Amino acid sequence: MRTRNARFVNGTKPMLIRNATVWTGEPTSVTSPGQVHSGEGFAWVTSDVFIEYGLIKQVAPHIHMEESAETYEMFDAQGRPLTAGIVDMHSHAGVDPQPDLQDDTNELSGDITPYVRSIDAFDPLDQQIQWIKSGGVTTSLVLPGSGNNIGGEAFVFKFAVGERNGRSEISQQDMLADPEHNWRYMKMACGENPKRVYGKIGRGPFSRLGEAWEFRHAFEEASKMVKAQDDWCSAADTIGAENMGGYLPKELRWESLGAVLRGQVHVNTHCYTVADLEAFVRHTNEWQFPIRAFHHAHQTYLVPEILKRAWGGRPPAAAIFADNMYYKVEAYTASEQAGKILYENGITPVYVSDNPVLNAQHLVFEAAKGYQYGLEYHAALASITTAPAELLGLGERIGKIKPGFDADVVVWDSDPLSVGATPVQVWIDGAAQFKNPFILRKPVVPPSFQTLKPHETKANPKVKETIVFKGVTKVIIEGYTNNFVSNETANVVVLNGVISCIGLCENEIQTASNEGAEVVTLINGHLTRPFTAIGSTIGLSEIDGEKDTRDGDNTDAIWSRAVDGLALDTKQLAAAYAHGVARAITAPSAKRGSSRGVSTGFLTSAQQALDDGAVFANEVAVHYPLTTSAKTEKTPSISSLIGTLRKGLMNAIQSNGTTSDNFSEEAYLKRVVVGDLPLVLSIHSSDTIAAVLRVKQEVESTLSALTALTAQTKLRIVIVGGAESYLIADEIAAAGVGIILSPLQPYSSSWDQRRSLTGAPLTNGTALEHLLDAGVMAAIGVGPENSDARNLRLMAGIAFRNSGGRLTESQALDLVGTNIYRMLGLNESVSTNDFVIFEGSPLEIGSQLRVMGHGGKSISFWA
Repeated sequence: MRTRNARFVNGTKPMLIRNATVWTGEPTSVTSPGQVHSGEGFAWVTSDVFIEYGLIKQVAPHIHMEESAETYEMFDAQGRPLTAGIVDMHSHAGVDPQPDLQDDTNELSGDITPYVRSIDAFDPLDQQIQWIKSGGVTTSLVLPGSGNNIGGEAFVFKFAVGERNGRSEISQQDMLADPEHNWRYMKMACGENPKRVYGKIGRGPFSRLGEAWEFRHAFEEASKMVKAQDDWCSAADTIGAENMGGYLPKELRWESLGAVLRGQVHVNTHCYTVADLEAFVRHTNEWQFPIRAFHHAHQTYLVPEILKRAWGGRPPAAAIFADNMYYKVEAYTASEQAGKILYENGITPVYVSDNPVLNAQHLVFEAAKGYQYGLEYHAALASITTAPAELLGLGERIGKIKPGFDADVVVWDSDPLSVGATPVQVWIDGAAQFKNPFILRKPVVPPSFQTLKPHETKANPKVKETIVFKGVTKVIIEGYTNNFVSNETANVVVLNGVISCIGLCENEIQTASNEGAEVVTLINGHLTRPFTAIGSTIGLSEIDGEKDTRDGDNTDAIWSRAVDGLALDTKQLAAAYAHGVARAITAPSAKRGSSRGVSTGFLTSAQQALDDGAVFANEVAVHYPLTTSAKTEKTPSISSLIGTLRKGLMNAIQSNGTTSDNFSEEAYLKRVVVGDLPLVLSIHSSDTIAAVLRVKQEVESTLSALTALTAQTKLRIVIVGGAESYLIADEIAAAGVGIILSPLQPYSSSWDQRRSLTGAPLTNGTALEHLLDAGVMAAIGVGPENSDARNLRLMAGIAFRNSGGRLTESQALDLVGTNIYRMLGLNESVSTNDFVIFEGSPLEIGSQLRVMGHGGKSISFWA
């Protein structure tokens, strides 16, 4: 066993973490492989952890220290959960710094570039390294991108940078997780990305046929070098190296790929589809090299047997997202239950961020969702700790809380697989990473370890008009109260699609029984309003990467209504509906992001727009984009965008006559200034929000000069995005402007989001808490992907858990429902008989949608 970590920095004091609830990452008792696979022997244990010389030295209850207290530091975990640091097996942090002002992810001078290395572009000062680490991620495999079939070498970095993180210098070299260079890593990619990149510039490959040839030709060239080297070494063994007529054959272009063929490099390959997976497995067998993992790998759950045919005796893992899907054709057959299915079929699932595609700060949330979708608890935790550590060849160094392992440790404020779990402190090689961490106010609750019934996106629910539900334990819905004893359960009686009673309901149950109503007993039923998706293109765009599946993008010369482009009955909408999202409000997409045009409100369950009640509001609001990406040739600056908006509003005030086209942009701006429609603006920058508040004041002053200023002559403005809105929260509140945070957890991926708050332990709260404290009407939107609509209830759960008591459960749920309607002036659109019933709290991991009420017409029930 090692006695000293090679990365240890002299002067780092030993650390004793007391009173922790520890997940070691391995069974606590000797069990068979089958029992380990099923989770037997795993447990959370009460223990202390002693760290010295950058290593975990002891894991035991009540560790007794012989040394004086001055010689070591102590941290009282107060019973909180403690795990190994999270390992992200797919990241571009450091080579794709944020905000996105530069990018060294792909070397696109050629399709086959095994000779380039991510370390040569890695930026230790990339600020997202600190954000990511604040989510418990201590180690990342930083890969080149997937633009090339062979993208180059990858490197494993630990996210401790410079003196403030306990290091002696700021450098790429100092951040290497494995300073002894025991293993090398390479990124390859199959499918749509390379053929799109190179086909577009007319160089090829244009097809998967061409990609297969590119791979085989590259392997052949590398194998020629390997054979030449082997022949040279064989001759040198016979006659002596000093008698050889030349030096060992070398070719830098093929050196790293030759190392792949020698089994010295862990290959990680971006592959989605069955065709790509099977082709690459053939390559491994033809050239006899192992593959460590397929990444993205959305179709691996369909074909585990293909993976088992890969060369080397062990099937590659699947490095996947939990539910980020449908964004391109290759991801359109993805499944929420992929992790569960893969694990049950002997394939290791690993959840990854592909940062910045997903914000790696929240990688633990991917594992939590994998757990919700049916992956065993121990396997979900392993998917971001022990499994990726082992796949990186570092399974005897990181990923476990065990003597002799690197002291990469996270203490959490709650079960890491629960909603809103946040690190209290993070250690890398025994050095605490946050000097004065902000700690959320939460009760210390022992972490769970149980098998959840997997959430399934089910089709074909039963449709009923009259039904009785028993076992409802909580009612979170206005207009109804818990008129039953708190430790008892209630009945909910639905007659002709309408809730007729909540409580004992003896008479109503008798009436329903006389009509032959089915009686369904729920487990821990929670009754609340359904959720509403806003801030996405759901209903107008099905596969973002495929233009034929999208309504399209408006330019600054084009104006349209979303209702005219609705395309319903899609997988995106079905997935949202299956998670309790009954309604969506969507605006036409702008050419370079955000929205431009008139939004519409519709039911996610509708089959087509002419269905009765499918569209509950033809026209909801007037939308404009005011982000950095909204600049065009016509409006090349933020100031010109603001000026154009001001001019349009002022012209609308001065226009006395009727317009010839009631559906023109000018006609809708006139409706804005008379208070008929709200103005919804896509903005992240606080400076741009401030400019809009100034415009609002100027327009209202002009209006008041013409007529008495009333509620009708005040502009109703709503901001969607709002990453920096917290900086002027008081001014926003005073102006009566609403903020829809889209997403709730903003990421400084663009310059106008650069001052986003990441939350604890780095910042004292997020934008939401600051807005709430200022009295701003706030809501949560979908973002950054349409597939995130299914997670709205969990976003509300994060807001609730991490609000420091600012929100009740009801107020948290209002963030994805009632508040949206209030700020848009759509209160009358919310039927008192739109409701959902979950088994378990909808704000928590593991709850299941069981009932959806459809405005007094019928209810859908999933058995």
